[in-house]
Amino acid sequence: MKLLLDTCAFLWLAGKPSKLSPAAVQAINDPGNDLFLSDASIWEIALKYSKGKLPLPERPRNWIPKQTRFFQIQRVEISQEALLRSGELPPAHPDPFDRLIAAQGLSDSFQIVTPDEPFRIYGASCIW
Repeated sequence: MKLLLDTCAFLWLAGKPSKLSPAAVQAINDPGNDLFLSDASIWEIALKYSKGKLPLPERPRNWIPKQTRFFQIQRVEISQEALLRSGELPPAHPDPFDRLIAAQGLSDSFQIVTPDEPFRIYGASCIW
């Protein structure tokens, strides 16, 4: 199964794994599943860090690649299809990062690892 980590799921996996649900932990630890992180999450982390809203042990430029290597997480580029689809989603959630991640999940058949309800409203398949 292809698992797309929501930004908070990635941050919790890397820094506060006790915040992950048992179902999320089980899916992440299943060797048959592949883990992915969206460019939208990388962008969101970088912006929040630069504004002082997200403390990290080091700059995102260094920290994110270390975490993705350690957890064997693959990168998902933002496609034109995902950008267009994010604009077509119902107005359930104004967060552009979540809208992009939801659109990527829908466009590329990912299971999204997230506790956030708006992903389900969009029709994305979620694990939590």
